[in-house]
Amino acid sequence: MFAGIALTALYAGNGWIGHWLEPHGLKVAYAPIGIAVALAFVGLPFTVRTVQPVLENLGSELEEAAASLGASRFIVLRRVILPQLLPAMITGFSLAFARGVGEYGSVIFIAGNIPLVSEIAPLLIVIKLEEFDYAGATTVATLMLLASFLLLLLINLMQRKVSRGLSL
Repeated sequence: MFAGIALTALYAGNGWIGHWLEPHGLKVAYAPIGIAVALAFVGLPFTVRTVQPVLENLGSELEEAAASLGASRFIVLRRVILPQLLPAMITGFSLAFARGVGEYGSVIFIAGNIPLVSEIAPLLIVIKLEEFDYAGATTVATLMLLASFLLLLLINLMQRKVSRGLSL
C-alpha cells in the first residue's frame, strides 16, 4: 500500500517524475502504464532473487571458450549465457506474475480506478462484494483464476521445453 502511495506521489502530474513526463504526453499515474510500473516495482524483487544466484554461479570459462572459437558477443550471449539464465528468468517471471495477479495495495492508488481505463480486477471483486453481488465477484475471480492457470500452464510448458535443451 505504501508503495502505491509513493509511486503515485512520484508519477502524478505534480510529482517529482510526473511533472517531467506529462508535458511530453506520457501520463503514468491514473493510466494503464502506471499499473505496469506498480506491478514491475512489486514483481521485480522476485525475478532478481531468482536470477541473482544463477548469475553469481555463471563461470566465465564457457564464454571464453566460445569467444576463442570465434563467437561474437551476441552469439555468446544467445548460445551460452541465455540458455543458463532462461529457467531462472521463467521462474522469476512466474513468481512475479503470481504476486501481481492479486496485487491490490500498491496498484490501487496509481491506477485511480477510472472506468474502462485503469480498473483492476481485485478492486472489481471488492466493489462487487461491497454491493453484495457475490455472483459477480465470483465470476471475476473465476476469470482471474482461469487466466492465471492458463498462463502458468504455458510457463510450465516453456520451462519443460527449456530444461530439455530445446530452444524456444
